[in-house]
Amino acid sequence: MRRRTVGGLALLCVMAFGGLAFGGGLALGQASGPAPGRQPRFLQLTLDALNERQRPLGEKILKISSVGLAGPYNPMIRSPEMAQRMYDLLDYLRWHTSVPTRLNEFAILIQGRLWRSQVEWFAHYPLALKAGLSEEVAADLKAGRRPRGMKPDEEAVYDFCMELSTKHAVSDETFARAKAVLGEQGVVDLTALSGTYVTVAMLLSMAEEGVPPGKEPPFKPGEP
Repeated sequence: MRRRTVGGLALLCVMAFGGLAFGGGLALGQASGPAPGRQPRFLQLTLDALNERQRPLGEKILKISSVGLAGPYNPMIRSPEMAQRMYDLLDYLRWHTSVPTRLNEFAILIQGRLWRSQVEWFAHYPLALKAGLSEEVAADLKAGRRPRGMKPDEEAVYDFCMELSTKHAVSDETFARAKAVLGEQGVVDLTALSGTYVTVAMLLSMAEEGVPPGKEPPFKPGEP
């Protein structure tokens, strides 16, 4: 089990709908925020604006979040009990999971690319590289290609996540390889990680949350 390191916690990531066809499966993506001139769907909350049910979680978020109450927290905290439970689940899946950090961040990037999520890729690309994922593997993934030069454990994670996400099933051979790398708990944790990040992605897509102001979204208009 790994201890949480505040310095490593950036955005809690995410995904949304759009236009990627990856391996014949999903065709999804995410807007990078509301269109110019449009009002945000959810006004940005501040700690002073939180009610008595929201404030305890808001105070915890502000202690560890590099984006304050923005990103996924802004829509999530509108439902404070759900937000608290989601916060606790994400805390486990990011900092206490049985999946090694390099593979965990790789799995998050896979979901980010499948969903063409601006915020997801923006937040987790540097974390994946810091954890040991090669720039070449990340570049191929971002370009919509099966990454070349993956390590055997990365291949097992990639195939597992891609099959589960695009085919909604996992073959016996793919399951066996993932289990050999991660063990039974790791396969369960990897599956929960992928599904949880889809849930957060939907929240961000619905709320039209984008990358932080002044930052370039990783996926440009017209790119596949």
